[in-house]
Amino acid sequence: MSLGTDMLPPPLPPRGQPLGLAGRPFGEIVIAMGLVEPEDVGNALDAQREDASKGRLGQILIALGRLNEEQVQKALSLQLEMPFLDKVDIDRIPDELVQGVPISFAKLHNVLPISKVGDTVLAAMLDPLNTAALDDLGLLLNSRISPVLVLEPVITDAINRVYDRATGLAHEAVQRLQQEDEDSEEDLDAIDLIDEHGGDDAPIIRFVNALLRDAVKSRASDIHIESYERHVSVRNRIDGLLYKKVEAPKHAQSSIVARVKIMAGLNIAEKRLPQDGRIRRKIAGKDIDVRVSTIPTAHGERIVMRILDRSNVILRLEDLGFSNENLDNFNHLINRPHGIILVSGPTGSGKTTTLYAALSRINSPDINILTVEDPVEYQLAGVGQMQVQSKIDLTFANGLRAFLRQDPDVIMVGEIRDRETAEIAIQASLTGHLVLSTVHTNDAPGAVTRLVDMGVEPFLVSSTLVGVLAQRLVRNLCPECKTPYEPTAEEMIQLRLDPQPGLTFYREVGCSKCLETGYRGRSGIYELLLIDDDVRALILKNVDAGTIRKTATAHGMKSLLMDGVRRVMAGQTTMEEVLRVAADEDEVI
Repeated sequence: MSLGTDMLPPPLPPRGQPLGLAGRPFGEIVIAMGLVEPEDVGNALDAQREDASKGRLGQILIALGRLNEEQVQKALSLQLEMPFLDKVDIDRIPDELVQGVPISFAKLHNVLPISKVGDTVLAAMLDPLNTAALDDLGLLLNSRISPVLVLEPVITDAINRVYDRATGLAHEAVQRLQQEDEDSEEDLDAIDLIDEHGGDDAPIIRFVNALLRDAVKSRASDIHIESYERHVSVRNRIDGLLYKKVEAPKHAQSSIVARVKIMAGLNIAEKRLPQDGRIRRKIAGKDIDVRVSTIPTAHGERIVMRILDRSNVILRLEDLGFSNENLDNFNHLINRPHGIILVSGPTGSGKTTTLYAALSRINSPDINILTVEDPVEYQLAGVGQMQVQSKIDLTFANGLRAFLRQDPDVIMVGEIRDRETAEIAIQASLTGHLVLSTVHTNDAPGAVTRLVDMGVEPFLVSSTLVGVLAQRLVRNLCPECKTPYEPTAEEMIQLRLDPQPGLTFYREVGCSKCLETGYRGRSGIYELLLIDDDVRALILKNVDAGTIRKTATAHGMKSLLMDGVRRVMAGQTTMEEVLRVAADEDEVI
């Protein structure tokens, strides 16, 4: 049942008070209503001029004890020509209106839709000047919004009661979705996005929910929602590669983007600037964090959702794909009392997972571990984790500088991007701290020259750097369907192997267990550069990365390609996978 506008009280002044106050200054209105004296308004205006943070005139008069909240709201009702309600009948609020507005949005902005008349939704709200909330509510409900003023206790009680009433319906819906997760996959193509009806089965809501459920089931790390001239494309990144999932009609683009933005707590009215947000959901029994990034493009906003399964974090070095030799050497490095250990590789190569695994290995009650990250992807028990906040100038460098006053034993810096951060990390190492961080370079020797290129003196690099681990991720062959074959001579040459009769490689096939890709999951291949006396002497001479590589290789360092060959010969991945991510060391500049 809808509450029509004819049932709302008109915005009239109290009996005996003058009419025609609409649009007049608030101070004049409350004086005309006989609520305060002119000197009271003058005192409040003086206080406002002295300290703007005290808020609006009405708030100041409340703080001075000259007005109460109800009087302020009624005065605003006259000024803005908006109705004022002293109560909200939640029994007359349609369920479909409430289901279209997240409770977090309603509580954040103290706003609640209470009825719909034609294409206009009446919304009870505390702050009628919160135009951003009105705009967002209009986009959520695809309607014009007509605000109605209420008191804070009224709106708070109404929100709590109306969403409590919806709990039963929501619980039933959750059970239905969980049953769908257990029994069958929802076909995204079967969701009719041309259908624009409301209710708990609204097609856009179902479509976005299905995207998330499907991505979690298929082990996707990212969902890409891409806007083009005539359609919207959705692709999932599974084991490092993108697979096209579904296309949606162009007219559904704005609704899909708005739905994701609301879930991530973003400003749905802002379409010109990039935004970042986060979604937390329990999907198919798993606790899932989703990092949401939006950017404007020529054909509309593009969204990438990074899926982080908090229940499926690998925190054991033994599970990451290390060879026995590299595992022993890396364990030795992370147990040193001081020095700098770098992990290098491109974005998405698993550097953060390796650092988390290292911290998990050395974490104990008798040492103090602090991290500064961008963002904090997973929570580590017993570790102090700080997130970079560029808007308030909390950078890696500033966070690292603050850490030195927190008596740390081990510090992890998400990334060394500039000279300032590098020099503070070096200072931390020189004063007896173990520092772990990442850099974006193609190989381990390149990380050494990168620090020098940043402006760090070679003698500081040589005296603090103890090891560099370069890594890539390769897809693991599905154990259910992989098939053996004997490699050709050409393939042996590509992997720099001598001909070996009877050698067995494996290739991918594809089955239901691996979503017909032939691969299931990923693990790393590694190149570990240990900074010994000979390499240290080369750093002091400021030589190029190629010279460092030759010396390190002579001392036993295995290149990324060589470590990948080990994985191929063990039947864990394919030759194509290794060659896709690891260049021949002779080609590395």
